[in-house]
Amino acid sequence: MKMETENTDALRSEIAELKLQLEEARDTIEAIRTGQIDAIIVEHDTGHRLYTLKSADHTYRAFIEKMTEGAVTLDKNGIILYSNSRFASLLGIPLEGLIGVPLVNLFPDELKAEFRRLLMTGWLEDVKAELELLGHGGKRIPFLLSLTTLDLEDGTAMSIILTDLSPLIENRNVLKAKNDELEEAQRIAAHLNAELQKTIKDRTRDLLISQGNFKFLSDNIPVIVWTADANGEFDYFNQQWMEYTGLSMEESLDSNWVAAIHPDDLERTMDTWRNALLTGTDFETEYRLRNCSSGEYLWHLAKAIPFSDDEGQIMTWLGTKTNIEDQKQELAKKDEFIGIASHELKTPLTSLKGYLQLISSYKKEDVPATIRQFSSRANEAIGKLARLVNDLLDVSKIQTGKLAFSKSPLSLNTLIRSCADNARFMYPDYTIRIEHTSDVVLHGNQERLEQVIMNLINNSVKYSPVNKDIILSTATDGETVKVSVKDFGIGLSDHQKDRIFERFYRVDDKNYAASGLGIGLYISAEIIKAHQGKFGVDSKLHEGSTFYFILPING
Repeated sequence: MKMETENTDALRSEIAELKLQLEEARDTIEAIRTGQIDAIIVEHDTGHRLYTLKSADHTYRAFIEKMTEGAVTLDKNGIILYSNSRFASLLGIPLEGLIGVPLVNLFPDELKAEFRRLLMTGWLEDVKAELELLGHGGKRIPFLLSLTTLDLEDGTAMSIILTDLSPLIENRNVLKAKNDELEEAQRIAAHLNAELQKTIKDRTRDLLISQGNFKFLSDNIPVIVWTADANGEFDYFNQQWMEYTGLSMEESLDSNWVAAIHPDDLERTMDTWRNALLTGTDFETEYRLRNCSSGEYLWHLAKAIPFSDDEGQIMTWLGTKTNIEDQKQELAKKDEFIGIASHELKTPLTSLKGYLQLISSYKKEDVPATIRQFSSRANEAIGKLARLVNDLLDVSKIQTGKLAFSKSPLSLNTLIRSCADNARFMYPDYTIRIEHTSDVVLHGNQERLEQVIMNLINNSVKYSPVNKDIILSTATDGETVKVSVKDFGIGLSDHQKDRIFERFYRVDDKNYAASGLGIGLYISAEIIKAHQGKFGVDSKLHEGSTFYFILPING
């Protein structure tokens, strides 16, 4: 029992001694870290050794502790005599776990030999190298090691500054990635540039070929060809223009081209051209051009269309001037013939119609019913023929500028209702309705305006063989009134709408043929023009048409 007590006391004494030594070790490490002492005892195989720094003072220790880099001091055997807290923090290892430990133990196995070689060189000269150390949990951390010798009282030690390269390597990796992206972008740009150069080369070749083809074609067709930029400035005339007008290319491009146009046609031509430029719509007009050889002014049809880019911006205008003098002469002869023939036909038609009326009204003797029936039909046929002759006379008057008529105040409502009543009598199979009438007073010619409305109704009947509804309507905005005739017939294509008011134009429908000379709408449009009005049409193929005219209320 006495023996056990002695052993227990011995163990307690030994434990107390060990605790005291551990506490002294901790105090020593803290004193070294804070610069309170200038020496350290390190146990070697031959016993404990004491190390001191010649210049170890509080200022030096404070400087080392405030560094953002790690710092260690090694003895000849590579054992850590001193480490600042920053190095311990970078590794994630407690400071007491570093002091007295060989630094080589903190390197991965494959780098230990390299570190030993580096350390051997460091004893001879200052040296630097990038190596990885093992931190907490075996994490590999890249460091830049800067080795230099340090004199101690009892010998030389190795001082190593360790700079964490993790942020630098991360930035380096980011920079490398950016450089790789830049190189890829440069490669793509170079590729695109090469493709662009090839495209430009191909396009240039195609453009030269196209320009050559265009010039060859334009110089070898019997039509004057010209081009202008988006602002309407002319930049090209073909050979035919120069041969016809006698103007050089320089003179033509310098606005001298206007000298070739007949003075009476110039203002109207320029107004039409300016309107086309303003609206971006096709340009078309007729005017007389002076021929340099004969000095005569010959009629030409001028046309131009704009060419736009993908965004709808006009880039250029391409135009032609076609000599239509022969057509004008032929039309003049035709108009002259029409005028003469119409006058010559009107007298016998009037006489014939009178004789037929006498037969119908003959009372002295009984006229067979068959004769009366034939007489009635002949009278209807003569009425149609008379209307055609009157239309032809109107065309002749329009062409000679002699379509004149008196104007007086008239009630639009009365005019519309009168036309509707006449139409219902003439076309009993059709439903003719009046909608949205406006009770306004116009200044115009009752007979001529009735002629226009009846012509529109006649056309609606002619081209509406299935759906027999026809609607007459008016609308006013205070200054003008719009009169419309709407049907639900065969309708018009865009091409037909562009030409419907031309003289002698007839709608060509393969499924339906209508009689007439194609001059009714032409005459109607001229009558409305003479009333300072406008004529138009809205139509969709197979859905019907709405013909309308607009007149000033105080015209």
